[in-house]
Amino acid sequence: MFVKAVVLALVAGVSALVPSASSRPSVQSRREVVEQAAAAVGAALLAPRPALADGAVSPATVQRARGIYGARIAALKSAVDKGDFGAVLDEKNAFDLFNSGAFAIRSAIAKESKAKSIAATEEILAAAAAGDKSKLKSAYDTFMKNAGISSGSIDITYGQGYQSEFDWKARTPKGTIYQR
Repeated sequence: MFVKAVVLALVAGVSALVPSASSRPSVQSRREVVEQAAAAVGAALLAPRPALADGAVSPATVQRARGIYGARIAALKSAVDKGDFGAVLDEKNAFDLFNSGAFAIRSAIAKESKAKSIAATEEILAAAAAGDKSKLKSAYDTFMKNAGISSGSIDITYGQGYQSEFDWKARTPKGTIYQR
C-alpha cells in the first residue's frame, strides 16, 4: 500500500512537468512544480490506510482462551453431576469459544485436538438437549480429558496469580493475590 502511494505521488509530480495540450505553452516556475510535487507526496502519505489486522494468534491468546473459557467449562462439573441440562446448554458459547481459541495455533496436533474437542462438544450438547444424564456425564468427562482442562483448586500461598488488570486471570478464580 505504501509503495502504491509513493508511485501515485511520483506520477502526480511528473504530470506537473508534462506540457499542457493548449495552443499556447504554459510556463511554470520551478517553485510551482516543487509545490505541486510536494502537495502530491503529502496527500499520498497522509491518506488513511486500511487496517491490517492479523487475528493475533499467539501462545498468549491461546492461554487466555484456555484459561477463561476452560474455567467456565470446568465450573459446569456440578451441573453435569446433578443433571442440570439447562446450565450446560446456557454455556454453549463457552464451548464454542474454547474450541476456536484454545486450538488456534496452526499445527497438526492442534487440528486433531480441535476435531476431537468439537466432536465431544457436539456429544455434550446433544446429550443435554436429549436429557440423557449418563451420556452427558461421559461426554463431559471425555471432553475434559481431551481438552486438558483441570478443575483443581488454586493454592493461594503459591504466589501472585496476576500482575495487572490486563492479565486474563484478573477477575477469574485463578487470579489470586497472596496476602500475608
